[in-house]
Formats: sequence, structure tokens, C-alpha cells
Amino acid sequence: MGRTRIRDIRHEELIHATITAVHQRGYAAVTMAEIAAEAGASAASINYYFGSKEKLMEATMRRLLSLLKDAMLERYAVAKTPEDRLMAVIDANFADRLYTFEQCSIWMQFWANAPYVTSLSRLHRINRARVMSHFRAELRSLLPDDRREIVREALQSYMDGVWLEAAQSAKSLDPAAARAEARRFAKLLLENAS
Repeated sequence: MGRTRIRDIRHEELIHATITAVHQRGYAAVTMAEIAAEAGASAASINYYFGSKEKLMEATMRRLLSLLKDAMLERYAVAKTPEDRLMAVIDANFADRLYTFEQCSIWMQFWANAPYVTSLSRLHRINRARVMSHFRAELRSLLPDDRREIVREALQSYMDGVWLEAAQSAKSLDPAAARAEARRFAKLLLENAS
């Protein structure tokens, strides 16, 4: 195993600080100085490593997308059937390390700002396309052609709605309960669409 570079450590610290600061202040309001202070660094360090607040947000979202991809791959590794793989996609989206107040908040702000920031818009399209592709691939084996797309849309809308609700909730988040409810919803959709 190679040594961890100071640059990589600093990147992770600034990304974590971005998640916290954006959650607390909002993407539009938070300043580079506030993010830097959260990381115990200077605003100049953000400029040095990322160049701008937008590029820092892009790097943060890339990191979260990478965590989502890792969660999906972990679950796909043990999935045996198309239904198992469909549930793996759902479970990954509510993984313990992803489904937190701070991350629900930053995802909502990412979605809200993506139409106005080219680099974020591109990441948003990539993420949506990836989730659509996974759902479509598994639903192809589970449902007739004429019912697949409506179920895919319902599943994606459900997941987005749960994340939006979580970002605005005062209740503590329970990833295991969220996974169980999402699975239940998916099974109801599959039963009614078969």
C-alpha cells in the first residue's frame, strides 16, 4: 500500500468541510473562507487545490458519486437475480455512509444548483443516467415492456422524494428503515405492474 499524500489528505478534509459548511449555510450563502475555517485551513488553500468554490463543489459531488458507486458495486457483488440487483440499486442509495442529514442536504443543494452551473449539470446528468440505466437493466427481466418505464420513474421519484424529505426533516435518519421502506415500495410496484 502506497503512502497517502498530503494533497490527498487535504482534499478529503476540504471535501468533508464543504459537506458540513454547505449543510449549515447553504451552497449560495457559504463562502470559501467559511469552508476553509471548517477545515482549519485558509481560503487560499481552496484556491490552491481547487481554484474556485464551484470546482470544490464539483470535487465534493464527484466524491459522493464515487461513494454511491462503491456502495452499488458492493451490493451487486452478492446479488444473484434481477430483483436482487434492483434492490441493490435501491439499498446503495440509502447506504449508511450516504444517507445522512449533511449528505441529503448537499445533494438537494446540488440538484437545485445543477441547472445553473455547467460542471454540476454534467454530473447531475451522469448520475441520473447511471441510475436510470441500472433500473432499466433489471426491470427488463422483471416486467413487460409497456410497464417498465412507469415503474422506473416511480422508483426514481420515490428515492428523490425520500432524500428531499430527509434533508428537511427534524427527525433522526434511519438508513436501515429507509432501505426497508424503499424495498417494500419497489415490491409493491413490481407486484402491481406484473
